[in-house]
Amino acid sequence: MSQPVPSESYPAQVRRLADLTERVSAQRAEAHTWYEQQCAAARRAVANAEDQVRHAEREVTAARRLQERVEAEVRLLWQELRGRFRSAGRQMDGPPGPVNGVAGNPLPMLAAVRDLLARTGQPGELPGSVNPLLAICGFGGALVTYALGTVARTAGDRYGGDLAVGLPVLALVVTLLGPLAGLIPAKILADRQHAVLGPRPVAVVVVAGLLTTGLLLAVAR
Repeated sequence: MSQPVPSESYPAQVRRLADLTERVSAQRAEAHTWYEQQCAAARRAVANAEDQVRHAEREVTAARRLQERVEAEVRLLWQELRGRFRSAGRQMDGPPGPVNGVAGNPLPMLAAVRDLLARTGQPGELPGSVNPLLAICGFGGALVTYALGTVARTAGDRYGGDLAVGLPVLALVVTLLGPLAGLIPAKILADRQHAVLGPRPVAVVVVAGLLTTGLLLAVAR
C-alpha cells in the first residue's frame, strides 16, 4: 500500500497564498495599465479624427467659397465677352461648364483672362479704310451748318430790325463752326466701330469741312 503524502505546513500555504495574491495584484495592475493606455490611445485617435473632420470642414467651406467666387467671376467675364461678340453681330450660348480632370488654382487663369479682355477691349484708332466716310462727315457737317447760316441770314434780311443785325452774325458763327460739326457723326461712327477718334480721323474730318466751307463761301460770293 502507498504511503499518504504529507500536507504542506501552514506557513508554506500562507506564503503560497501571499505569492498568488501578489501575482494576481500585479496582473490586475498590468491589466489596468493596459486598459488606461488603450483608453488614452482611443481618446487621442478620437481627438485626431475630430481635428481632421474640422480641418476637412474648413477646406470644404473654403472650396465652396472659392467655387462661388470663381463662378461669379466666370459669369462676369462671359457676359463681357458675349457683349463684345454681340456688338460684332455674333451670338454665343451660356458659359462653359467645368472641365473634368483639370486641377489647380483657377484664380491665376481667371486673372489672365481678365487681363486679356482688358487688353483686347481697349479701342483702337479708326482704320484708314474709313477715311472716305470721315471726309463725308466733314463735308456733310459743313454743308448743314452753311445751310443753317444761309437760313439765318435770309431770316434776318426778311424780318429786318434787330434780327437783321444779330442773325447774320449768328449765321457767320454757325458757318465757321462747319468744319467741326462733322466730328459729331464721325464720333458716332467711331463708337460703332469700337474705336477712338484719334488725331488722323479728326484731321480728315476737319480738313474736309474746311475745304467744303471755303468752297461754299467762295461760290456764295
